[in-house]
Amino acid sequence: MSRPRIVIVGAGFAGYRTARTLSRLTRHQADITLLNPTDYFLYLPLLPQVAAGILEPRRVSVSLSGTLPHVRLVLGEADGIDLDGHTVRYTGPEGEEGTLPFDRLVLAAGSVNKLLPIPGVAEHAHGFRGLPEALYLRDHVTRQVELAAAADDRAECAARCTFVVVGAGYTGTEVAAHGAMYTDAQVRKHPMRTGMRPRWMLLDVAPRVLPEMDERLSRTAERVLRQRGVDVRMGTSVKEATHDGVVLTDGSTVDTRTLVWCVGVRPDPLVEALGLPMERGRLLVDPHLQVPGRPELFACGDVAAVPDLNQPGQYTPMTAQHAWRHGKVCAQNVAASLGIGERRAYRHRDMGFVVDLGGAKAAANPLGLPMSGPAAGAVTRGYHLAAMPGNRVRVAADWLLDAVLPRQAVQLGLVRSWSVPLESSSPEVARVPGRPDRTGKDAGPTGQRPGGEQTKHRPGGESAKGQSDAESATNQPGGEPAKNQPGAEPAKGRPGGEPAKGRPGGEPAKNQPGAEPAKNQSGGEPAKNQPGGESAGGRSHGGRAKGGQSGSPRASGKPRRAAEAAGPRPARGGSGKPGKASRAAGAGSAGKRPTAPSGPSRSAGPPADPGPEPPAHQPPPGPDIAPGPVKRTDGRAAEGDS
Repeated sequence: MSRPRIVIVGAGFAGYRTARTLSRLTRHQADITLLNPTDYFLYLPLLPQVAAGILEPRRVSVSLSGTLPHVRLVLGEADGIDLDGHTVRYTGPEGEEGTLPFDRLVLAAGSVNKLLPIPGVAEHAHGFRGLPEALYLRDHVTRQVELAAAADDRAECAARCTFVVVGAGYTGTEVAAHGAMYTDAQVRKHPMRTGMRPRWMLLDVAPRVLPEMDERLSRTAERVLRQRGVDVRMGTSVKEATHDGVVLTDGSTVDTRTLVWCVGVRPDPLVEALGLPMERGRLLVDPHLQVPGRPELFACGDVAAVPDLNQPGQYTPMTAQHAWRHGKVCAQNVAASLGIGERRAYRHRDMGFVVDLGGAKAAANPLGLPMSGPAAGAVTRGYHLAAMPGNRVRVAADWLLDAVLPRQAVQLGLVRSWSVPLESSSPEVARVPGRPDRTGKDAGPTGQRPGGEQTKHRPGGESAKGQSDAESATNQPGGEPAKNQPGAEPAKGRPGGEPAKGRPGGEPAKNQPGAEPAKNQSGGEPAKNQPGGESAGGRSHGGRAKGGQSGSPRASGKPRRAAEAAGPRPARGGSGKPGKASRAAGAGSAGKRPTAPSGPSRSAGPPADPGPEPPAHQPPPGPDIAPGPVKRTDGRAAEGDS
């Protein structure tokens, strides 16, 4: 008799705990398969410390194959689920497609970025949900401080050393707290020529910092932030974002080159295609984390609306604490459905929260006891060490070294701006030139990205026809850029795309990185003879929801984000990065199935010189070669990306 097959979708807090517990409970009595786009579990609470240079990236990433014995790891992202056929369709990291049969299915896909229809945010902001985004932010902040220190113009210096974080929740508060310490340390070693200092701003429409937590934690966190010089503005958010800065809802304008989007998350849209009862985007389950009427289907974590037995009528919130405990109970109930052990209902009382504010400062309320200062810092770090499923010694060693040695403020240049677009997914895998995405197309820098780098396919572009939300109009924010506007197609004759004649952002040259997009294809078909090969025509180019890769469609016919990206977006500019054309102060919003935006794209700067034509049969650079720099056309100093 064959062993039962268990498939777990997602390796976040809930999915990882489910797989680990099932591996122990079944003891070779079942075949367990874990489907995830990466080969690691990411410990998200410590991600701000990666961006601040305290921890190395591998410290917060725990190997799945190394810590999950007797669990088969399949790299890929679920595209669709056939409940009647008991199969999960997925796309692998190199575009290959596959099917996983199951007898029991656990959905633990987690959450994705929550985008709002604010003009310009999609083009000029970056999220903070994955390792690539944290690495990019560390490089970007380091670069801005270095450029500000070398600038003679006070206005440019002020804009470069102003950092705006939107969202005063758990993540945004920690990013602002650690970021302020990081930039202050840089300036102490290399003071600004103009005598200015870095300025961090934390914005939120909520009435207080950490609105979802205890009020005493909020007061402690806000006090620490203000002591470090962070400009905390509650009841205020971004009304419009441009290359040169942001317009706030109170009418003021802030000149900045850095906008970090930490507004929040929403459940992974994968579960929406199942056609089962939902609760605010989450799949309704019973207290045993089983979907009613579907004995083979379980859900846990952020995608599951789990009844809170301690508060009748409520559902457990979308927190890592609940997701971690969901996973254990879900594994026990899956095993019980196979005749191993007994079922149990999920019941949990919050043990409190901890917020690491950098240095010896933290805010914590373990078991409801409010704490601050060094004592809270010790409790916070002790909790993280206890909660991490691996790498504890390495994390503790990095903390010790950070306490006695200065941080290394250097740009590694490993992640480019266009590799981590702000979208309705969380890029766990950065997009790189020459590597085909999940639809087989070349994932290269073929359009324009915030910060002056390029990307062709942007979620939040023109949404797929037939989607529930409005389709983005041509020349609208988040839509397809108008012809003769910056951010049009990349240019002939330059790797990375210098604009073609008479068209800023021109068409990419054949046999060049970022190849010529095929007509009627979302995301564009890469040029022949390019890495990534020629993709099938007409294939939609959906997006990763949980934190994933460059986009692919849902096999169920409901793409995770817009199936037809409307081409390159207006450039954010401000840094003469590789492949940089003239800037655009475009306004737009992006996301999965974007709401119809308002206001046309705006551009600035004259058309750039097309440059010389490439020699015939010029061999394309390899996948690891970044596009070369081009001349700026707006009179600003060029800014490199490494």
